[in-house]
Amino acid sequence: MSRLKTSLFLRSATASLLTLSLLSACGGKERPQADIAASQVTTIGVNSYLWRASLDALSFMPLTQTDSNGGVILTDWYVNPQNPGERMKINVSILDQDLRADALRVAASRQVATNGTWVDAPVKAATTQKLEQIILTKARDLRRGAITN
Repeated sequence: MSRLKTSLFLRSATASLLTLSLLSACGGKERPQADIAASQVTTIGVNSYLWRASLDALSFMPLTQTDSNGGVILTDWYVNPQNPGERMKINVSILDQDLRADALRVAASRQVATNGTWVDAPVKAATTQKLEQIILTKARDLRRGAITN
């Protein structure tokens, strides 16, 4: 009986080792290390390409708060000189270390001047979507430039 148990144990152990070796071979090749490094942050808490692209896209607006570890950029009210009866405020949140579209959130507030006071007004969804597209395009360009250099 003891031999039977030993034989069954050895078969089971051999089968387990064979399964593990087959599974490790099925993992396929890992992504190139340069690709992973290029898409992830290295020195700040969020994706550095999204961070730099966001700052660049908002460079015309006065900034009230920037937190590279938390991935938050808040602007102050900006009045377009060509439309002085309207002002905008932008909040950008970078949510991840990877360069992905869902790692970026843009929120905007808009006010219009009515009888000398600023009154909240709706912001078109296309406005924030367009700003997100601009930031993502700039971030991808920065990444491409880093990979080719």
